[in-house]
Amino acid sequence: MIFLTVGTQEPFDRLVAAVDDWAAAHDTPIFGQLGALKPDSYRPKHFEWRDFISADDYQRRLEASDLLVAHVGMGSIISALTFGKPLVMMARRAALGEHRNEHQLATAARFEGRAGLHIAAEAADVGPLIDRVQASGGDGAAAGLSPYAAPELIETLKSFIHAGR
Repeated sequence: MIFLTVGTQEPFDRLVAAVDDWAAAHDTPIFGQLGALKPDSYRPKHFEWRDFISADDYQRRLEASDLLVAHVGMGSIISALTFGKPLVMMARRAALGEHRNEHQLATAARFEGRAGLHIAAEAADVGPLIDRVQASGGDGAAAGLSPYAAPELIETLKSFIHAGR
């Protein structure tokens, strides 16, 4: 199953339409969490979706998914890494009225090349990228992040605290 999430603040029609176009030609279950839709927002025709879902439903769907598709939000990146899911993501563009600034482009550049994280530069890249990741069986999804701090960090913090500095 593919889980599409675009955050909760604004719709992301360009990404949703790209996934819907892909879904029209494929028999893969997809669920989308589409956020705060506007009256003229794109609504998918080829997969199930809701505007908002609960945190528990989000986690359940994420855990059940084989692939996460999302905007370039840190929550999506952290979720994919935490659960070891491959992530196809596309940046919202302020120049296209999708966001207030271009920080998602900077975030995408920062994470480009990391195992399991795949960047679609344009909407036309989304479908082929989904195909490539699915064909590779996840294409090097990250092994998953621990929900706990690294032992080295804990020891450093202990030393700092005990030194009284």
